[in-house]
Amino acid sequence: MNNNIFIKTLKGETTNRPPVWFMRQAGRVLPSYLEMRQHHSFSELMKSPELAAKVTLLPIYDLGVDAAILFSDILVIPEALGMELTFTDSGPRFATALKDVNNPMSIIKADASKLNYIYEVIDEIHKTTQSGTPLIGFCGAPFTTLCYMMQGLGTNHTFPDAVALLYKDKVLAHKLLSAITELSIEYATHQVKHGVAAFQIFETHAGLIPSDVYFEMVMPYVRKISAAVMQTNTPVIFLPKGLGYGIKHITPEDTDYLSVDWQTSIYEARELVHHNIGLQGNLDPRLLMADTDTILTYLEKYKFFGSEYQNWIFNLGHGFIPGIPYENAKFVVDWVKQTDWQRN
Repeated sequence: MNNNIFIKTLKGETTNRPPVWFMRQAGRVLPSYLEMRQHHSFSELMKSPELAAKVTLLPIYDLGVDAAILFSDILVIPEALGMELTFTDSGPRFATALKDVNNPMSIIKADASKLNYIYEVIDEIHKTTQSGTPLIGFCGAPFTTLCYMMQGLGTNHTFPDAVALLYKDKVLAHKLLSAITELSIEYATHQVKHGVAAFQIFETHAGLIPSDVYFEMVMPYVRKISAAVMQTNTPVIFLPKGLGYGIKHITPEDTDYLSVDWQTSIYEARELVHHNIGLQGNLDPRLLMADTDTILTYLEKYKFFGSEYQNWIFNLGHGFIPGIPYENAKFVVDWVKQTDWQRN
């Protein structure tokens, strides 16, 4: 695995090109995954070690990406905190949202054993994969996880109740964020024990609140998760989508790599972020709906950046969206691999 370009880049070694993988690569755009979905529900795929391992590895074989990411969901943490969760065809849904409970802490009862099947998935991945394929583990960041817990479903992505909670009841907000964080730390460190090569923290909804509020209320909890993983010498990647110029306050103690969303220029991000922090990103996933000539025009803009900076992982500014043609995703991977990045 040490010869893998993704691992080498994380270690700061010189490579002839950037590594490439995609958020949400295990599913959605892959015909092989869609075929599996004809026979199995999302929950069945996620909770069967054999099926989840197969889905996790599909992008390695179908797209040729340089790393796999665990096929799972950020909402396994609320489920292990005692919330009843159902994965429907229209997305995840909680039986009871925290906004509808008089005392939300009364239903928070952590049961870490509910996460054991995920470690079995990781073990199965290692049994079935090629030895040189690194596996990325992940969890949702505390605020994003809280957003879904408060709202109860994922269709209203403004999450008004979660945002309001940060202002109207900080004591309760801190209690909930703390509960999420403590279980997330156990979850993350157990993923490391089972052999993930890197760990990504997904803060999909950082942009819902002002950056100063984010750093006051949320970032201390992110730092706890990150520190726990870093202590195991496992690289951390942090995605604070929508944080904007707030990324300049991220430090090397917070993360090894910062995943940049598509709203922020990769060049601006490099100027803003501490240079000891590597960058990941930040192609707009919606671009992959276009024809290959249009895609190529945008890809070419990354060539100079990739030639100048070694500590960069090619990825999207967020995950794949439904409807992206598989051929376009494969086109991007092939372009990254075949381009002369003119690295010395």
